[in-house]
Amino acid sequence: MSPRWPVPSIRLRLTAWYTVVLGLMLVVYATATFVTVRHEFLEQLDDDLYEDFETAEGLIARTPQGGLAWASDRHHDPDNDVDRGSDVWSASGEQIYRSSASAALPAPALSAASTQPHYESIVANGHRWRTLTRTATVDGLAVVLRVARSEDRVRTQLWEILTVLVFGLPAVAGLAGLGGYVLARRALKPIDQIADEARRITADRLHERISVPNQQDEIGRLAAVINETFSRLESSFDQLRRFTADASHELRTPLAVIRGIGEVGLGETRTPAEYKEAIGSMLEEVDRLTTLVDTLLRLSHGDTGTIRVLREAVDLGQLARDVVSSLSILAEERNQRIRVDAADRTMANVDRLALREAITNLIDNAIKYSPRGSAIDIRVRTDLEHAIVEIADEGPGIAAEHRDRVFDRFFRLDEARSRDRGGTGLGLAIAKWAVEVNGGHIAVQENPGGGSLFQMTLPLLEPPDAAKHQIRVTQRAGGQT
Repeated sequence: MSPRWPVPSIRLRLTAWYTVVLGLMLVVYATATFVTVRHEFLEQLDDDLYEDFETAEGLIARTPQGGLAWASDRHHDPDNDVDRGSDVWSASGEQIYRSSASAALPAPALSAASTQPHYESIVANGHRWRTLTRTATVDGLAVVLRVARSEDRVRTQLWEILTVLVFGLPAVAGLAGLGGYVLARRALKPIDQIADEARRITADRLHERISVPNQQDEIGRLAAVINETFSRLESSFDQLRRFTADASHELRTPLAVIRGIGEVGLGETRTPAEYKEAIGSMLEEVDRLTTLVDTLLRLSHGDTGTIRVLREAVDLGQLARDVVSSLSILAEERNQRIRVDAADRTMANVDRLALREAITNLIDNAIKYSPRGSAIDIRVRTDLEHAIVEIADEGPGIAAEHRDRVFDRFFRLDEARSRDRGGTGLGLAIAKWAVEVNGGHIAVQENPGGGSLFQMTLPLLEPPDAAKHQIRVTQRAGGQT
């Protein structure tokens, strides 16, 4: 089901996230700034009130009659300032002095007055005032002195700051979002170029690659990975083309033989023995064709992972000896010796049947391609965490440039000789699959004594005991010595 709304592009999402995050950060910063400024303004207002209190305290003087009076001049008269006010009260509650600005304020609570400054915010006639009330002593007489300042100016300034922040933040966030979109578009422009170049690379142009201007940044690494993917695709397509061509060739050969035998048989009347011989030849080719198809199906199932692997503890040395016993008749026909040098109880957790087939194919190849009267050595040993099975022959060997491809399907060093010996070109491919499906690795190298050395490396089930001895068994076709 397609989404109701189209999904925005990455640059739009990046811009949106950038704008939202930046907007939240600006809101937090503006809030903290406003709270700090407000606190500073109110603290400054309280400091000003304290200074007004000290000034007002100095303006209270004793009268000749023994009372108290406000002794201010025009420079210190609170009535000259509508934003400031002063009140002076005696301890008995008698009003000594009250400025015109403070006339609108309610009388202070004289009973609650003390020598400690008492700050208070008061609303009177729609205006907010900040007051400081404290007792004072003038020539031995106690009085209650209150000074006040209007908060209107401070609040007006705070409101102006708040207005600038409220209307300025969206504008800043919008400009930042526009700048972020431009930057995101510029930063993601190479991705559009990569997409355009990748779109032009089709199955017929897999040799082409995406240009990588800078391999150090993220986009450069992305382009490099895409190029690696194209390389693997090119290799896979090449292998597929070779496989298709080789498979077609391998299938066409027995079909051509069957057709030829049939045409010869139908060309003229023959005796029953000749027909029987022709049918036998046709059946041999059918068997070869069936084997080829079955092997291809097994490899196909192995590639898709549909073959069930049943792992168990297997003694590789004993498995090698069992395979040698089954193939001894082939070596006997060529007067070849098969020698097995196996460590005692070299255990691996593998699929017995799959690994047996791998060893069988390798030994069968060694018998086919080694000269008559030669020796084939099979060694089973351990290397710390691995079990190693080596099969060395005295055949013609494999050139270094062919060792990487020798496990490819239908690859043959000598087409004519391989067909004469009944090979399908899939034995080593089956061996490689069987080893790798058991978590191992197979490789081929030159045998120091001449010929080829195939080495299978498998995970060791348990570390070997140093006290275990080596069993050297030399098998000749038909028996052991």
